[in-house]
Amino acid sequence: MPETTPPSTFLDRKLARRFRTYDLDGDGVIERRDFQNAADAMAEEFDQKPGSAARERLASLCLGLWDHLATVADHDGDGRITEAEYKAAFHSGLLETPESFDAGYVPFLHAIMDIADGDGDGDGKLTREEHVRWPGALMKVPAADAREIARRLDADGDGLIGRDDLLAAIRAYYFDESPDSAGSWLLGPLPA
Repeated sequence: MPETTPPSTFLDRKLARRFRTYDLDGDGVIERRDFQNAADAMAEEFDQKPGSAARERLASLCLGLWDHLATVADHDGDGRITEAEYKAAFHSGLLETPESFDAGYVPFLHAIMDIADGDGDGDGKLTREEHVRWPGALMKVPAADAREIARRLDADGDGLIGRDDLLAAIRAYYFDESPDSAGSWLLGPLPA
């Protein structure tokens, strides 16, 4: 088995921040119910009723993400993933390349956009307010942080955040070591 390089200190800080956005109840572990609760909260925020196709798709993708994480990170099989286990999964190559990341994340981003794009025009763009609402509901990102994130993602200042811009920022969160990249502030301020 090839030896892997441990995550950089900067990526380690980003992983710690991402872990906290999964751990919705703040109990220090992530569990399947955190992923189901996140999907439900986002669907409810955007008025997607139980049984709606968009809600079911988001829930399926969230639970699929949980299943994948549990497979690669829950080494003791207790149905709970600690921050250390989560980070160890990255050390083991959870996201090997931007391409493999895209293959797993693009459908998830489409599901989010399908729900959050409130005008229903399918243009792949969110208003700043829609962008504030979805990470707040899905990941409990505080509104003030989400507003700053939206401001940073709206590079051209038109009040809209495109799907491609959001994907580039999400990719940069995991693969770009620059603290000034679009992804460095994707989930708000990083822990020290």
